Amino acid sequence: MVDTQVRPSDVTKFPILDAMLSVPRDVYVPDAKRDLAYIDTPIDLGGGRQLLDARAIAKLLEALTPSPSDLVLEIGCATGYTTALLARMAEAVVALEEDEHLAHDAETTLSDQGVDNAAVVTGALAEGSAKHGPFDMVMIFGGVQTMPAAIIDQLKDGGHIAAIFMNGAVGEARVGVKSSGRISWRMAFNATAPILPGFEKAPSFAF
Repeated sequence: MVDTQVRPSDVTKFPILDAMLSVPRDVYVPDAKRDLAYIDTPIDLGGGRQLLDARAIAKLLEALTPSPSDLVLEIGCATGYTTALLARMAEAVVALEEDEHLAHDAETTLSDQGVDNAAVVTGALAEGSAKHGPFDMVMIFGGVQTMPAAIIDQLKDGGHIAAIFMNGAVGEARVGVKSSGRISWRMAFNATAPILPGFEKAPSFAF
């Protein structure tokens, strides 16, 4: 997977390659879909959720590589695979998941794999996890249309955030830096992902 999907996508940072070589993706995939764990497409988890393909995950990490001193908030940890990757690079990870079944599976697998610097928290994704913050970094391995104020408030000034912004069927991964309470965004690469609950744009009304 690393040699055929990640490196050809110009992901070259050693911490990312090391993490993706060290963390077994298949153990974080539902049993019925383990044969698909290493293919180059997203894996459907049901309920409108996906485990992103390795390329998208790697490029998001490359755009916003955690450092060993970072406290990271991961929004929508799903099965815990991306949590395990972040845990190999950051000091600690707070992995937020609102689907109780996914959260339970993620917590169990992370424990079984000996990941001891990540905590799975169950709660509404759009509310973040204020009691564990503020955070040096916020990672969202999913689609958004808008960024809730609660998430921005939990990011330290000078902190970084990454997400896939969707506009209809197309999207782009963006990286943001917080300064004086505001986020300045830049485009990183093209990507698509299902929009996470609570990150939908409010409908507009036409008269």
